[in-house]
This record gives sequence, structure tokens and C-alpha cells, in this order.
Amino acid sequence: MEDSYVFRYMREEDIDQVLEVEHASFTTPWSREAFYNEMHNNNFAVYIVLEHENKIIGYCGVWVVIDEGHVTNVAILPEYRGKKLGEMMMRKLISVCQERGARSMTLEVRVTNHIAQSLYRKLGFQNGGIRKNYYSDNLEDALVMWVNL
Repeated sequence: MEDSYVFRYMREEDIDQVLEVEHASFTTPWSREAFYNEMHNNNFAVYIVLEHENKIIGYCGVWVVIDEGHVTNVAILPEYRGKKLGEMMMRKLISVCQERGARSMTLEVRVTNHIAQSLYRKLGFQNGGIRKNYYSDNLEDALVMWVNL
């Protein structure tokens, strides 16, 4: 199964397909300009896409600052969820962070997103705290999670 899935670094020409994943995944999706800026103006940003049959079906991003990776986004098209692809993608992101010298990683996840929290815990992330009213769409709190690599 894994043979048909390919990871690679995101390129500017991927933004249209990444936006499809973004809009299918989030109530307040990032804009084209946001992705463009991440790729061209943020020296800390690293984005990876997951392809299946030459179609981008998922992507994730991280800012690697000194020795810490801060996960910005993790998303997979709805029809590809539940197939362990999010886990594959996060494991790839962890290895990219390690290759770039990160010794820990952090992320925020909605307090109601128990599926994602379960995945992150499986990968060694632990609860670190709550960011009140973090999400602008509904003012939901975010759970901050950390892992030492």
C-alpha cells in the first residue's frame, strides 16, 4: 500500500492542490498568499506533500527554529482519512525535523479533535497546556502538545 504514496517537499506549483486539501479540511483555511509567503518569505518553514497517483492528497508543515519544530498544518483529503496516512505523514515530518537539528516538536490541536490527539500521543506527544480561544472560527481552545525527539 505504501508504495503508491510519495512524499516530497512542496513546490510553488503545488499550491492549487494544497488549497483543495486545505479547504476540505479546515473551517478557516489558509489563503494562497499565506502558502506563497511560507514558501518564499519564511526561512524556518518546511512543507511536505503526500501524493497518490500524482495527486496531492495531503500536506503538512513545520517551522524549524533552532532546535524546535513547530507544526503549522497537517491535513489529508477526507476520502483518504482513516488509512494511517496521517501517521505516515507525521512520521515523515518528525524525521525532517530531526534531519534539520530539532530536538523537540510542538503543535496546537483543537481540544475537541480527539482523533488527531490520539495520533499525536501514539507518536509520543504529551499534553503541555491550553491556549484559550485559540481558533478564530469558534474561539475553541487549543491543546498544546510537545515531544522530545
